[in-house]
Amino acid sequence: MTNWLPDLSTGTGPLYVRLADSIESAISEGTLSPGTKLPPQRNLAYDIGVTIGTIGRAYSLVHERGLVSGEVGRGTYVLPPPQNQNSAQPDPVTASMTGTRPLDAPPGVVRFDSTAAPDVGQGDTIASNLADIARDHGLDITSYTRTFPAHWFQAGANWLAKGNWRPAPDSIVPALGAHAAIMAIISAVTAPGDKIVFEHLTYSRISRSAGLIGRRTALVESDDQGVIPADFERLCAQQHPKLAFLMPTAHNPTGICMPADRRRAIGEIARKHNVWLVEDDLYGAMSTDTTPLLTEFAPERTFLVGGFSKSVAAGVRGGWVACPAHFSHRVSIAHKMVTGGMPFLLAELCARMVLSGEAAEIRAKTIAELSKRVDYARKTFAGFEFSAAAGIPFLWLKLPDPWLSGIFKNAAFREGVLVDDEDEFKAGRSDKTFHRVRIGFSTQASAQEADKGFQIVRRLLETGSAGYDSYS
Repeated sequence: MTNWLPDLSTGTGPLYVRLADSIESAISEGTLSPGTKLPPQRNLAYDIGVTIGTIGRAYSLVHERGLVSGEVGRGTYVLPPPQNQNSAQPDPVTASMTGTRPLDAPPGVVRFDSTAAPDVGQGDTIASNLADIARDHGLDITSYTRTFPAHWFQAGANWLAKGNWRPAPDSIVPALGAHAAIMAIISAVTAPGDKIVFEHLTYSRISRSAGLIGRRTALVESDDQGVIPADFERLCAQQHPKLAFLMPTAHNPTGICMPADRRRAIGEIARKHNVWLVEDDLYGAMSTDTTPLLTEFAPERTFLVGGFSKSVAAGVRGGWVACPAHFSHRVSIAHKMVTGGMPFLLAELCARMVLSGEAAEIRAKTIAELSKRVDYARKTFAGFEFSAAAGIPFLWLKLPDPWLSGIFKNAAFREGVLVDDEDEFKAGRSDKTFHRVRIGFSTQASAQEADKGFQIVRRLLETGSAGYDSYS
C-alpha cells in the first residue's frame, strides 16, 4: 500500500473527477506503479477531508478508465499499462482486468463469456430471407421506415405468446433487440433522477445504461426463489422507485425461476405503490418452466420484452415489447428517439422468420443443442455446486475455497478460457460476495468443443488458487 496523497488544489470539475484525474496523472508519471494498492477509501477520505462517497465515485471512475482493478476484501490495485497496439497478441489477463477484449479471442481461447444463440445452421435461412426482401422491397430498404406494416406487430404478438397468454398486436412495439426495447421503456415511463429497482445480480448493462441517462439504481434483495416480496415492499415504501427490472424465468446469471406466488406478490406490491415492471423473458422463452408470466399477474403495469439474440441470432437485432394498454405509441416514439429508428430490413426479416415458422424451428434447434451442452456440463462439473437448466446457455458455478471470483476469472484467462465473474452482473455498488462465475457455453462449434473448455475449468477448480500466480 502507498502513502501517496492527491493534490486537489488544481483542476476543474467536481471533487471526485479531480481526484480521478489526480490518480490517472500519478499513474502516468510513475508515482503509482503497476501493482500498487491504493489507500482504503475510508482512510483516504479522512486524510484529504472529503466524504467516502466522493472517494468511491473517483475509484469507480478510474476503474472505468481501465487504470485499476479491485475486488471486495482485497482492495484496489493499479493495473499494468496496456500492451503496445502493434503487438501480435494482447495479454488476455490485462484485457480481462481492464474490461477490454479483442473482437475475436486469441487463437485457441475458449469463449465462455457469451450467451448469443449458437450456430445451428440459421445462416442459410437468414440469407435466403434477406435476398427475398432485397428483391421485393428495394425502395423500402433504401429509405427511413416511416410506417410499420401490420404483420410486424402480428409477428411480435406470436413470438411473445407463452402458454395460454397472448398479447394483442396493437400492444406490440418492434425493437432493435431486447436491450434497446428496455431502454425505450425506461425512457418512456421514467425521468432523470427516478429510481429503478434491480436485483443485486442481474443483466447489469441495463442499470449502467440507465445511469447514463440519469436514472438511479435501487437494489432489492433476492433468495433462491428470486426477488423477496417483503424487501421489494420496503424498497417501494422507502425509496419510491418508478420501475423495476426483473427476469422471473431463467434469471441471468443465477438461472432461478420465480414461483407463481412470488410473481403475484410482486405484481400486487407494484400496483399498490404505482411501480412499472419490465419483464425480460429472453431466456424465459427457452425455458421449460411453465409458471405464468409476471405480466399475467399485473397486465396493466408490466412490459414484456423478448427477442432473437439468445435463441435465433444475436446479430439480427430482433426484439419486441408487449406494452400495457395505451402505452405502445409512447414506447414506440421513445424507441425511435433512443435508437434512431427501426431499419426496414431487420424488422421485415424478423417478421418473416416468425410468421413463416422458421424462427420457431431455429429456436427449437437451439434449445436442443444447448440441452446437449448442459448434459456435458452436468457430467464434467459433478461434485461442484452449480445451477443449470436444459435449453439455457449458461451455468452459475460456485467456486470452492479459497477462490475469489475475480481471481478465478484471471486464472481462467491464463488457462485460455474466458469467463464472466460476478462483478459483471452487479447492478450497483454492493458489499455482497457470491464467489461464483458464469459459464456461457453457446458460441462453441459443438457440445464436444464446449466440453473441452469445461474440462479446463474443472482442472482449475481442482488445482485451487495455489496454482495461480497473479501479478505482484
